[in-house]
Amino acid sequence: MENVDKIYLTWHDVDRLIGELIPRLMTYNYDLVLAITRGGIVPAAIIAERLGIAQVLVASVDFYEDEEHDLDWPVFMQFPADSSLRGKTVLIVDDIWDRGKQAVNVTERVKQAGGRPYSVVIHYKSQRSRFPDQSPDFFAVETNDWIIYPWEVERGAVGT
Repeated sequence: MENVDKIYLTWHDVDRLIGELIPRLMTYNYDLVLAITRGGIVPAAIIAERLGIAQVLVASVDFYEDEEHDLDWPVFMQFPADSSLRGKTVLIVDDIWDRGKQAVNVTERVKQAGGRPYSVVIHYKSQRSRFPDQSPDFFAVETNDWIIYPWEVERGAVGT
């Protein structure tokens, strides 16, 4: 089994990583930011602020397992109306691409609505991705480590 380190990021670390992404993100003009809950909410707000994008929407997707077919079916708990996405360039933001299920399904849903999606994550775990033929359009770091962001409360932590 591969050795995985637990990495605790500070707000300064996140600020630096997003700062590295901003020049690359500026190569496109986005109409809106679509934050994937929950992890994408904080980076989406920071990115939208730095890029001067006023419209920030939220996508919440959960998955139900179909063990018989080895599939996870996406269920969109919250998602913008198609009319909000049609013809728009949409920057989809999440904190991490682990297996890629959320980002891939949200990207596909934006395409179905007639939007032009681009995805950005802070950390990309290419080794764990279930979608070897897909990847985020932008990412700051490729890693295999277990990342703990400053906005996360670690499960089982006392006094947090």
